[in-house]
Amino acid sequence: RTMIPSATTERVFRWSVALQLVICSCLFLSDCTEAFAPEPSSQSLQLLPLHSSSSDNTADDASRSSRKSDDKTAELIDDFCQGTNEFWKKLVIPPIREYVEIRPGGTAPSDALAKLTAPPEVPGIPRPVWLTILGSVPTALGWYGYYKFSVEEELFQYELQKEGKVTGCGGFGTLLPFVFGVIIGFPLSLIHFPGGEVIVQAAAFWILAGQVNLYRRVNELTEEVKEELGLEGDGRMLYEWWALLPPPLDVVVGLRQVHFLSEYWRVERGEPYERDIIAEELFPFISSKDRFTLKQFFREPSRWFWFTSEWKDFDIDILKD
Repeated sequence: RTMIPSATTERVFRWSVALQLVICSCLFLSDCTEAFAPEPSSQSLQLLPLHSSSSDNTADDASRSSRKSDDKTAELIDDFCQGTNEFWKKLVIPPIREYVEIRPGGTAPSDALAKLTAPPEVPGIPRPVWLTILGSVPTALGWYGYYKFSVEEELFQYELQKEGKVTGCGGFGTLLPFVFGVIIGFPLSLIHFPGGEVIVQAAAFWILAGQVNLYRRVNELTEEVKEELGLEGDGRMLYEWWALLPPPLDVVVGLRQVHFLSEYWRVERGEPYERDIIAEELFPFISSKDRFTLKQFFREPSRWFWFTSEWKDFDIDILKD
């Protein structure tokens, strides 16, 4: 068996991480540009007719140029994501690859064990928080790796079917670079082999960038079902950058992602509502229907646990918005 030189592996992971971060940056900047684009003032609107012909042509040219640039960026992201997923998919042995092949929505039975072991489906399988904890805790988070693979592959295939383009690297392209990075880099770092620690760090950055990108996509989905789920504001429930926070704060946004993605798939598949006792009673912050800030989270203990639900807000200046 031919072994890949460590220097080559290190370069591959560095470029992969860089490209993943570029994708997240492009998508984030695109969202920011749209969200914070200035509204034309009344004065500028009044002046428009005075130079309509040339300014209209200039505006049209600028608009076309912007659309072409956006389309080009979307194509580059799509090509990279699909290529990445396909490359890593080929490294998986056929029996496993065939087992996790995407299935039509509703293929798996509805009982908990079947959902825990089911291959990914489109539309995705609703996996509420209680089910995710049920699979993750007894397996020391081992099953969470399969959850991560499944939701990424479901979103990848869903985007591909719905839009014809993707903005994520899928289950194979998201999880396997991290797994291979740890498998290769960790032993090398233990024996102080050059590049071992860099590979582990690159793998960590890759999975973290993928998590930020996942939160962005979940936000786009919850916007679509804002009315059905009774969400406040614009329907975006997650702050993507919270993925960069240290534990346990990153777990707060992680559990919210699990809950709201599960709810989106439930609505998309037309399945009936079932109360999630973990997300809606024991830890109310998970299912809060507003996108609260860190300051709100710290000053409002009623969000934290079932036994703090009656506590009054803390009146601390530093926690005020």
